[in-house]
Amino acid sequence: MWPLILRDWRLAARRRVEALLPLVFFIVAASLFPLGVGPEPQTLRTIAPGVVWVCALLASLLSLGSLYGSDFADGSLEQMLLSGRSLPGLALAKAFSHWTINGLPLVLASPVLGLLFDLPGEQLLTLVISLLLGTPVLSLLGGVGAALTLGLRSGGMLIVLLVLPLAVPVLIFGAGAVVAVSSGLSPEGHLSLLGALLLLTVLGAPWATAAALKIALD
Repeated sequence: MWPLILRDWRLAARRRVEALLPLVFFIVAASLFPLGVGPEPQTLRTIAPGVVWVCALLASLLSLGSLYGSDFADGSLEQMLLSGRSLPGLALAKAFSHWTINGLPLVLASPVLGLLFDLPGEQLLTLVISLLLGTPVLSLLGGVGAALTLGLRSGGMLIVLLVLPLAVPVLIFGAGAVVAVSSGLSPEGHLSLLGALLLLTVLGAPWATAAALKIALD
């Protein structure tokens, strides 16, 4: 797994602009909302969880086209499959490298956006934890969508249509955890459900991705 992850990190370092696009989109899109709804602190605190989470979801979807697309185009994906490596292991490694390149920067940038929306400390911490649990789920689900649409025309749009409905629970529980804190409730229930979704996708998504890759390359 690690040689594949290191390879993806090296490729991302060579394609810095492409790798930074989801992060730039995340920051720019979320920053537009305070300009649109006005500087009222209470309004910003109310919409912040939904805005940040929707922007994180869209930014994750934005980068899914390259998850297997470039490897498929230059033939390296086929070489990986012929090398005898475990397909689910390969899918898990690709999802992990996608999360570290695209999802983790969103988590690290979220406190800055939280301050922009005037979120207090406890809500800010909950937002970061919810993104830390939820963004890997988006990468794992995205891997399934990217594998299913591999080599298809308009594959990027199809990935969005496939992954978006599956990602709705992540969005609900992630934003719900922050809303719970603002209402004086414990976020543990929402965060536990996010943790359960992460466990389920770690166990199931690599196998589904591996099956989709075999179908796409047969």
